[in-house]
Amino acid sequence: MNNIPLPIAFWKMSGAGNDFIIIDHRKPLIPQERMAEFARLVCRRKFSVGADGLFLIERSERVDFKWRFFNADGSEAEMCGNGARCVARFAYMQGIAAARMRFETLAGLVDATVADTQATIRMTPPHSFRFDRQLEVAGQMCMVHSVDTGVPHAVIFVDDIDTVDVVGLGRQVRHHPAFAPAGTNVNFVGRAADGFRIRTYERGVEDETMACGTGVVAGALIAAAKGRADSPVAMITSGGVALTVHFPGKQGEGMDQVLLRGPAHLIYKGELTAEALA
Repeated sequence: MNNIPLPIAFWKMSGAGNDFIIIDHRKPLIPQERMAEFARLVCRRKFSVGADGLFLIERSERVDFKWRFFNADGSEAEMCGNGARCVARFAYMQGIAAARMRFETLAGLVDATVADTQATIRMTPPHSFRFDRQLEVAGQMCMVHSVDTGVPHAVIFVDDIDTVDVVGLGRQVRHHPAFAPAGTNVNFVGRAADGFRIRTYERGVEDETMACGTGVVAGALIAAAKGRADSPVAMITSGGVALTVHFPGKQGEGMDQVLLRGPAHLIYKGELTAEALA
């Protein structure tokens, strides 16, 4: 990491408990071949800043900006719903874009709107819906639905969301041959008095996270397609924060018009020193 100019300014942001490091990288600072390792090092909890992922904001010739997004393990991901909302607010607060903006991701173009601490994004069109697959997980048969909402997601409806083994079962589904070779994120969805509760095992973080925006969208769309919900759908994440998914129709109708709304909070600003990469 000797050729990286330190210190580097960064923002720490949280989208419903899904936390990220965001760096203005329009003037390149980190060589492309070092980005994955840089992300892994700064996302370590207790030894560095700690986060679920790293965003590098770069220039775009087509729209307001583009990003490079890396999970905590250094793997690069196509899309992140909570991250997109945090990035939108970052870009607005930094004067990179207006309150209504468009930016590039590996999953496609994302439209976003920022209003105070709330950010709403128009998701890239979800695809690859599959329903009612019986998979053997931990020695028992499990009903699994799936959809790609920018990244692949499995959705499992459960009776008791509090007692489900999110990490144990989630890890087995994430690596199940049905989702090989890329694997999948795994969402457990249960009923709540004011909507649904959702808990997510995230690929790349390899643990339960406090929230997952693309997972919330997956859970809402699958619930609607199975006749369990109508738009708008409120999903309460593990962190206790409600995210809202809006769409005009059921599965197969209006799936290119999915909106995700929720908070995007600035936690702190700082500078990364060489010791953060030790």
